[in-house]
Amino acid sequence: MTAVDVVAPERAGLTDATRRTARVTGAWYLGLALTGMLGFLLLRPMFAGDDGVETAINLTDIPLRTLVFLGLELGVVATQALAAVYFYKLFRGLNPVAAWATAAFGMANALAILGSAAMLVTATAVADDATLAPGGDVWSTVALLWESADAFWAVGALFFGLWLIPMGHVAKTSGRFPSVLGWLLIVGGAGYVLSAFLGLVEGAVPSWIVEAVAMPATVAEFWMIGYLLIVGIRPDVSVPAPIPSQAKTEEVAR
Repeated sequence: MTAVDVVAPERAGLTDATRRTARVTGAWYLGLALTGMLGFLLLRPMFAGDDGVETAINLTDIPLRTLVFLGLELGVVATQALAAVYFYKLFRGLNPVAAWATAAFGMANALAILGSAAMLVTATAVADDATLAPGGDVWSTVALLWESADAFWAVGALFFGLWLIPMGHVAKTSGRFPSVLGWLLIVGGAGYVLSAFLGLVEGAVPSWIVEAVAMPATVAEFWMIGYLLIVGIRPDVSVPAPIPSQAKTEEVAR
């Protein structure tokens, strides 16, 4: 009798644990997108005034709004960090180096936004208590802290772009995700890195150019989020699928 190889689902990388890891990764990534959009894109402009006086007033005017804003800032940190951890868990069997790079760059961005959150919390405290400001200059202190928070976001964009590149490399080379998605992530990541450097010469480069080079990253990220949540991860095409009639038998006489 001849041996018949029966391929277990585990060999195709489609265990329940793998699917669950992919979807949890997508959930944390979605959380990052939502907290970023609500906090950075929606609420943040409501607080940024033309000077420290207006910013300080905005921070103290509606305490609940400020609390939600600060909570969303910390939400970006938490979801970014957890997404980085789960991407490592998902990718480590596909490409250990790229998995480590994705996690490391993601964590670096989380730390940058954590610095921004610390600056914003301090700015709010100074706006509430003038005795905390050096020389009692509340307005200048709040303005400096707000600018520092913006700077943390600006430099953090470098790592946010960098984490997309190894992510795209895994998507492109592993066969477990659409190849086009992988290329778009790489191009988007490179664009995000470029936008971080263009942001350093604010005024010399039109803002629409800075936003345009980062646009592919936005498209790629939402595609990856949707793919992880809906599909999860593809089976390993290099492993032959089991024949249904053989799947009932774990081993045939050798």
